[in-house]
Amino acid sequence: MAVFTAVTDTQLALWMRDYDLGEVVDFRGIQSGIENSNFFLTTTRGEYVLTIFEKLTAQQLPFYLDLMRHLAAHRVPVPDPMPRSDGALFGLLQGKPTTIVTKLEGAPELAPRDEHCIEVGQMLARMHLAGRDFAGDQPNLRSLPWWEETVPTVLPFVDAAQRELLTNELAHQRAFFASDDYAALPGGPCHCDLFRDNVLFAHAAPGSGHEVRLGGFFDFYFAGCDKWLFDVAVTVNDWCVDLATGRLDLPRVDALLRAYQTVRPFTPEESRHWDDMLRAGAYRFWVSRLYDFHLPRSAALLKPHDPGQFERILRERLAGSPLPGIHSPCN
Repeated sequence: MAVFTAVTDTQLALWMRDYDLGEVVDFRGIQSGIENSNFFLTTTRGEYVLTIFEKLTAQQLPFYLDLMRHLAAHRVPVPDPMPRSDGALFGLLQGKPTTIVTKLEGAPELAPRDEHCIEVGQMLARMHLAGRDFAGDQPNLRSLPWWEETVPTVLPFVDAAQRELLTNELAHQRAFFASDDYAALPGGPCHCDLFRDNVLFAHAAPGSGHEVRLGGFFDFYFAGCDKWLFDVAVTVNDWCVDLATGRLDLPRVDALLRAYQTVRPFTPEESRHWDDMLRAGAYRFWVSRLYDFHLPRSAALLKPHDPGQFERILRERLAGSPLPGIHSPCN
C-alpha cells in the first residue's frame, strides 16, 4: 500500500468544505498504487476515491481529469472527477494537487479468462474512438524520451546481460519510433497502464446472457496521447500472459484482439509492427520497474513491483516464440 502523504481527520474535514458531497462516513488508504496517495472516501452522498498526486503537477493534471470527464460523457465507464464549489476539478491538499472522483462498481479480476479479455478488448477500442475529439494534447510521459533519460540511471544496478538487453532494445525502439511506418500508426488519448488491477468487473445481471460485466477502467494518471497499438500491446502483455514465464496465452490474446477489432479494425501498418509494439510495451514497464526497485521513494507502505516480470516478457518476445498476429482489413 502506497500512502506517501497522510491526511488527518481535521485536514480532511477542512478539505471537504469545498465539495457538496455530504458528510464523511469513512476514509481509508487503498492497498495499491506506487505513484500517488489514494484513499477510499465514503460520504452520506456516495462512494468516491480521493487521490493526492505525488509527482504530477497542477499544470499536468487537467489533461487527465478532463480526459476522464470526456470519456465518462461518451459512456465509457471511468471515474468521473467531482467539481469543487468553484467548478475546479482539483485543489491543493497539503500543498499537493488533489482530486475526488466517483468510485466504480466491481473488483479486479487477477486471473482473467477469455470472456474477461473480450470485455476489455471491446471497451479499449471504444475508449480509443471516444477520445478522437478530445481537445487535450499531452504525450505519453513514459515513452521514448523518458526511456532515454532513465535507462542510464538503472544500468549500474543490473548485470552485463541485462545491460546489453536494455541498450540493444533502446536502439531498436529508437529506430522504430523514427520510421515512416511508426508515424503512420493511428493514435490519440491512451490509458497506457491498463493492467488487470486497473479494471473492475461487476456481477452480470440475471438473464443478461453474459458471464461477466465490465465495471470500468480506472487509474488514468499515466495516460497520454500515443499510438493506439501501444495501448493494445501494454494491455495484452498483462492480460494475456503467464505471469511466471512471460509467455503469451494464445487463446486470451486471440479473444482480446478479435474483440477489439469488432469496434476498430487494425491498419496494415499496425499489423506489420505488432511484434515491435509488444516489445515496446514490455520495455516501458521493465525500465520503470527497475527504476522504482533500485531508486525507490519513501512511502508509509510501499512494495515495488518485480522488475523481472517484464524482463521475462521482453525476452519471450525476442525468443521467436509463437506470436499471434493481428490482421488489417487489407490483409
